[in-house]
Amino acid sequence: MTVIPFSHTLRERARAGSGRGTTAGEAFMADLMSGRGCRDDYVSIVAQHWFVYQALEQAAERMAADDCAGCFVTPVLTRLPAIEADLAFLIGPDWRDRIAPLPVTLRYVARIHAASTWSGGFVAHHYTRYLGDLSGAQVIRAIVQREYGFETNGVGFYLFAGIARPREFKTTYREQLDAVAWTEEERARVVDEVIVAHRLSTELFDEIAASRVAA
Repeated sequence: MTVIPFSHTLRERARAGSGRGTTAGEAFMADLMSGRGCRDDYVSIVAQHWFVYQALEQAAERMAADDCAGCFVTPVLTRLPAIEADLAFLIGPDWRDRIAPLPVTLRYVARIHAASTWSGGFVAHHYTRYLGDLSGAQVIRAIVQREYGFETNGVGFYLFAGIARPREFKTTYREQLDAVAWTEEERARVVDEVIVAHRLSTELFDEIAASRVAA
């Protein structure tokens, strides 16, 4: 009998469960990536990501000693210092006083904290964010640099200096997922939480797009 790795099941079920068709946020990102957006659109994304990654990396600090979650926590993935450097460049030294979370960002942050009371919930959000970042980082960085005139400053979020081979890193990460001794019920909970994380990420871009129109 062929045994399907959990990482494969997770990816496929999460993809199917989180599909909503084309959203306003996807159209917004398409505009940004094609040069039809503007610098402020990019700054809005970076600003909202600060709140999300602050929550996620606070959770990572708490979960680092956990027998299960701890193997996924590594400083080479840490994004918050890079985001803060990006915001200082993009907005100025007073950036903390000039950004505020959108309502969906507050819900996203609350969900990360609530889910991270269990190792599987934390891993679900960790997996969703960081493997997604690694998958698109080089392409997004190159496009943003080209379309909006950035060099290295402003796109530090997409620079994973400690990961020389992203593809190999992701393979190892998925092998770690497969090795966790979760029960079938726990695995189902992880899948459900990944779907929630994907949905919140999509809604975040939808709300950024809506705030852009309202402005």
